[in-house]
Amino acid sequence: MAKSKIPGSQTLNIDISESLSNALEKRCQETGETISHVVQDSLAKALGVEHHTLYQVSTSAALVQGVYQGCVTVGQIKTHGDFGLGTYDSLDGEGLMLDGHVYQALGDGTVIKPADSVSAPFWVSAEFQADRSLVIDSVNSWEDLCKQIDSIRRSENLFTAIRIDGVFDEIHYRVACKSAPGTDLVTATSHQAEFTLKNINGTLLGFWSPTYARTFNIPGYHLHLLSADHQHGGHVLGISAKNLKLQVMDADNLTLALPESPEFLKADLSGDPAAALSKAEGAQTK
Repeated sequence: MAKSKIPGSQTLNIDISESLSNALEKRCQETGETISHVVQDSLAKALGVEHHTLYQVSTSAALVQGVYQGCVTVGQIKTHGDFGLGTYDSLDGEGLMLDGHVYQALGDGTVIKPADSVSAPFWVSAEFQADRSLVIDSVNSWEDLCKQIDSIRRSENLFTAIRIDGVFDEIHYRVACKSAPGTDLVTATSHQAEFTLKNINGTLLGFWSPTYARTFNIPGYHLHLLSADHQHGGHVLGISAKNLKLQVMDADNLTLALPESPEFLKADLSGDPAAALSKAEGAQTK
């Protein structure tokens, strides 16, 4: 085993059978994963070693520019974890993945389970395995929730997967509505649908991303709601609740798959999308 050029890692040189090699190549072609990711993930599971990886499709900067044509299918998303969120082709609703099941929250307030052939332009997935947990006694706002999750996060430089279960006294959320290709994200979300529910049992799921990731992910907290009956869901804007179970997972590995569509290849992604993301991710002023 030789020392790798990547800090904290080793290079492993082994011989494998032709059948394994063919299967590995086929898996990578079908899913877009790298050989390194597949091998590390398989070894981690076989040896019982924690190896928390986020798998992301496309970038937040591309979404801001209106590049939200589907580039990965729901079926492919399911091969990269059992937990995550995203959106669908032409911003047609909010994407949720919980316990291996994928859902689509639509602008009319309904939630469906999309077919494996349905495509998504942006998604973040993980195999959720909690590193730490605690009970949140009371939360009275989105800002208060973020502050309480801050207390359990390990670092400002690692990504964090977040799951929160319980009954929400009140929760305010939005759902992106389908938009024409090329419409920038701020304009597209200016007519988003917003909902408020009271005394609803469900799960908040999503991620915290470091500030340095703003050009390819959404910095800070990004959580989606899925009700326990799978009838309601969307991007969380506000919350009040008591006795919530919070679980977090540190993510120390990131795999980023970039689209090869004409729209993505031609897009100008050189700017800082932080301001546009902040506006698009928030509630609309009435």
